[in-house]
Amino acid sequence: MLKKILLVIIKPKLGWQYIDDSGNSTQRVLSGLFFPLLAVLAISSFIPMIYDSTTHDLSSSLMDAIVAFSKYMLTYFLCSYLLSGFYPEFSRSQIALSKLNNYIIYNLSFMIILSILMNILNAELSVLYFMFLYMPYVAYMGLDFLGLKTDKRMKFFIISSLMMMALPFVIGLILNSLIKK
Repeated sequence: MLKKILLVIIKPKLGWQYIDDSGNSTQRVLSGLFFPLLAVLAISSFIPMIYDSTTHDLSSSLMDAIVAFSKYMLTYFLCSYLLSGFYPEFSRSQIALSKLNNYIIYNLSFMIILSILMNILNAELSVLYFMFLYMPYVAYMGLDFLGLKTDKRMKFFIISSLMMMALPFVIGLILNSLIKK
């Protein structure tokens, strides 16, 4: 599974074709890629304690791990629910819904990998933030994988990209504000 996400990142068009040919179920992609990446993300939230033990203690690192894990998990479920609601053609068959969920998982996995790297490198204002802007390109290259009609593709691309990029940020802000009180 890691090979597929790396291929999607490096050569998105080829990566999405490879994913389409493999035909993995959503459960397999969740258990083989998404959940392990979330676990690594949560663990990587403790690494800043090494670099800066004054502002990152065990308690704050644990809260950061919970927020990091939760924001991507909630984003996956919200995107899946909302996109399948906005585009009922995904709800008509199990294969189409599986492709939509895999599309969301692989795009979010790219963002999770970037978040892991940011934790490891301990970079507050890093160049890695700009790499998040590469996710819409990866998502755009995956539109063929979904098999959407041409008249709906651009609207779906804009809505899905905005949701996948904005929801983790918004959910993270909400959870952080609830924790800090």
